[in-house]
Amino acid sequence: VQLQASGGGLVQAGGSLRLSCTASEITFAKYTVDWYRQAPGKQRELVAHISRGGSRDYADSAKGRFTISRDNAGNTAYLQMNSLKPEDTAVYSCHIKWGSVDYWGQGTQVTVSS
Repeated sequence: VQLQASGGGLVQAGGSLRLSCTASEITFAKYTVDWYRQAPGKQRELVAHISRGGSRDYADSAKGRFTISRDNAGNTAYLQMNSLKPEDTAVYSCHIKWGSVDYWGQGTQVTVSS
């Protein structure tokens, strides 16, 4: 199984980025999807979650600015991030889970300049 995260980069405060997480060799629809982030010197933080049925939950820091979505046919999940702030700077990783089976993608760096 491969889980590929992409879409990070450098953006000015107030800007937007869309992260993608694409899986291979699995039935993606069976899995829940989470986006995590970890900033230097800080603990990893759950940013957004989407269930198999499409229900969404967000960290307070992400509510109103970030949107998680999924395209099961394309084996891909997305994290649309708007109104980015310097404190959103972190490595963002996707995580999928089905029962006791889970996979992590490699991180993608998001840097927001002030």
